[in-house]
Amino acid sequence: MPSFSIAVLRKWFFSATVALATMSRAGEPPNIVFILVDDMGYADLGAMGATDIRTPNIDRLATEGVKMTDFYANAPVCSPTRCGFITGRWQQRVGFEWALGYTAEQEKLVDGVWTHPTDMHSAIGLPASTPGIAKMLREAGYATGAFGKWHLGYADEYNPLNHGFDEYFGELLGHADYYRHVYYDGTYALRDGLEVTKQEGYLTDLINQRAAAFIHRQAAAKKPFFCYVPHLAVHAPFQPPARPDPKVRKETMTNGSREDYAAMLERVDAGVGMILGELEQAGVAENTLVVLSSDNGGERWSDNRPLFHHKATLWEGGIRVPCLLRWPARLPKGKVSAQMGITMDLSATFAAVAGAAKVPGHRFDGLNLIPLLTGEVPETSDRSFFWRIQRANRKMRAVRHGQWKYLDDGGTMDLLFDLKNDISERENLNFQHPEIVSDLKKRLADWEQEMEREPKTFRVR
Repeated sequence: MPSFSIAVLRKWFFSATVALATMSRAGEPPNIVFILVDDMGYADLGAMGATDIRTPNIDRLATEGVKMTDFYANAPVCSPTRCGFITGRWQQRVGFEWALGYTAEQEKLVDGVWTHPTDMHSAIGLPASTPGIAKMLREAGYATGAFGKWHLGYADEYNPLNHGFDEYFGELLGHADYYRHVYYDGTYALRDGLEVTKQEGYLTDLINQRAAAFIHRQAAAKKPFFCYVPHLAVHAPFQPPARPDPKVRKETMTNGSREDYAAMLERVDAGVGMILGELEQAGVAENTLVVLSSDNGGERWSDNRPLFHHKATLWEGGIRVPCLLRWPARLPKGKVSAQMGITMDLSATFAAVAGAAKVPGHRFDGLNLIPLLTGEVPETSDRSFFWRIQRANRKMRAVRHGQWKYLDDGGTMDLLFDLKNDISERENLNFQHPEIVSDLKKRLADWEQEMEREPKTFRVR
């Protein structure tokens, strides 16, 4: 497999972006739909090998498009991955390294002094001044809508409407009762734009309905649209459809079963069917890019096989996730790709295919995946991905470059895995390849230094 340097790839992708922008002006820019599942396991879709969960609509994305086997979340937990997507950059640049909520270790810069806010929900969020993909697409003429879990700030100043979305409906916090829409401490999470909305119904159904309605309206208006659908499912609490009781409490948050989890994911699949149906009925499916992925690896009721471990770790089970892309007008049908990809690549991809203008002072850390997946340029292994956990009770660092992954699990020892031949991370090859370990540690150290140089107004760990 030929290998291209990142510098060459970036130069090519810049030229491709200009070409795509010209094409968009001359013809029809594609609609974009991004469905982000929460805490979904690597093997929990039929397209990824599941036999006990029925996901026929999601599986269509793979059979009619591309399945990426080596795709990663930006982080092993919710908020930082979502930040990575919205900004298209490493979330460490702004200070997001963990999920907002009761487990977060938070600091905020107040009058030049780092302080520990006592407000769990409203004190910290992604600043509205941050360049983001919704703002870029709206500037390029797209209608923009977000429907689902935000988890990048509870206060109005952090609301999706202030991040470039024309419409928003969903829950602002990291998790809540699927029927009552309240956090375990009683905080009400459901919003319609900036307004508190008291609606009855199962959250996944409400999200599906609002996303499908948005697509219906925009397709009828003949306007290109970007529909972001970040589900709360299949995150805890494990409340399946048609079972609203008992009310969720902190102590019962993780009660459930594999069967509950399956029913929750199948309701997400039903929503994908609704979305595909709207696209087909409106006659715009051919020129719509639909992507589905997960914000991190699966949690307790998930199936991450053949990966090791789960969410909140930097083992493959915590960060490698499914990614399916369907765009009949451009992407091949039924392709399986081992091209390395990461959540923030989707931001760069969406901006490129939409012909969005470059934002002064902003550079995507990801790459446009479309030329790699269509074969316009050869797939490349010359990429480095980095992850870090810096919590008081857990410290992990990892880097993947090509087939090699270095993992520092709490400073215990150097771990090196050949992911091409050992996807389950069972054989430590540290002693056999000290030169590779040295190279990967140097890459990681350089990346950490770059992240530390970025000015920050908050830190979430």
